[in-house]
Amino acid sequence: MSERSMRNPVGMMRRRLLLEHPVGTPDGMGGETRGYALVAAVWAQVEWLSGEERWRAGRPEQALSHRISLRWRAGVDAGQRLRDATQVFEIRAVADPDGGRRRLVCLAEEVRP
Repeated sequence: MSERSMRNPVGMMRRRLLLEHPVGTPDGMGGETRGYALVAAVWAQVEWLSGEERWRAGRPEQALSHRISLRWRAGVDAGQRLRDATQVFEIRAVADPDGGRRRLVCLAEEVRP
């Protein structure tokens, strides 16, 4: 990783993503239906890391890993997701790299059918 991307100046955060958290709604039969509620719109830098093809329910799908950097904000956690129109990034891990509360780095996975 280059020194420039480590500093991650504001100008590198060019994508507007929607931060969403999961919300369960009772389905009336003892279970729940999972939906997502909007938390905030954030500016971010999205970097592709790797990709793989895997099989789920007898169908191939692509799993793409990304590093997403954004300004620090409280409450961002694994299990939430970032969305850009039809692109959905499931957050797997979140870190404040230098502990300075300036930025967050999220490791996320995008799954495409």
